[in-house]
Amino acid sequence: MSIQWFPGHMTAAKKKAEEALETNDLVIEVLDARIPGSSTNPMIDTMRKERQRPCLKILNKSDLADPKVTKAWVEYFNAMPHTTAITLSAKSVGDVKKILPLCSKLAPHRNSSIKPLRMLIMGVPNVGKSTIINALHHKKIAKVGNEPAVTKQQQRIILNASMILTDTPGMMWPKISNEIDGYYLAASHTIGINAYDEIETAMFLFHTIKDNYAELISKKYKIEPPFPEDEEFLKILAKKRGFIVKGGAEDLYKSATTLLNDYRQGILGSISLESPVSRAIMLKKLVDRQAEKASQE
Repeated sequence: MSIQWFPGHMTAAKKKAEEALETNDLVIEVLDARIPGSSTNPMIDTMRKERQRPCLKILNKSDLADPKVTKAWVEYFNAMPHTTAITLSAKSVGDVKKILPLCSKLAPHRNSSIKPLRMLIMGVPNVGKSTIINALHHKKIAKVGNEPAVTKQQQRIILNASMILTDTPGMMWPKISNEIDGYYLAASHTIGINAYDEIETAMFLFHTIKDNYAELISKKYKIEPPFPEDEEFLKILAKKRGFIVKGGAEDLYKSATTLLNDYRQGILGSISLESPVSRAIMLKKLVDRQAEKASQE
């Protein structure tokens, strides 16, 4: 599933982010802890490296992710130069308090009212940037929503006498050519619903979860392995939940959205869709397929 979801305001947001990096000292990149690799925007990585800016990577929504896998991701990111990674839940005030001291360590030369620390917070849509900003500022100044791309423009926020934060709109890259990234981003509600098929996405999510967390599916839906393949699972779920349309057919769409929402809200349990190891394997397969395709042309 190749996804193109790049709303008009994101083109302007990208240009303004490039300009803002000239006058900011570090980047705070917010990721979804369930899909840290897929929710890393390659454009952000390129922009900050060109400006040689250090980065604090925040794996937000860690309360929804598998803690063992999240720990592996933190170690993976912390091994990168000029990068510090932490996990948190933006809903926890105590967690958010970790952010500013870590930013100070990444840019210790900026620590006064004369030379305030200037931070640029970035990330793909719907990863919790606005919730983090509101917690840092101790009041609601950034609009929060349960749909992607709520923030549409930059805003500059003075946190205290020595720290300034610039908020940026959630930003995707123009074309998500890696279909696995597309499915993970769609399942995690990072892109608009007009850009993907809910049933197709739910089936991909189901296969990913059953391969790694089969017990959570059994516990929640009272369906024992071996699990049915293809859309048969959605049909069984529809029958169990009474999702029947006129004429007696199963409502696959309602089953699909139920599975997606149960994952998104953490109702299924703590789930990570990718690990550093699984992502490395996936990317190698992608490169191999591309090389094979190129050799046949």
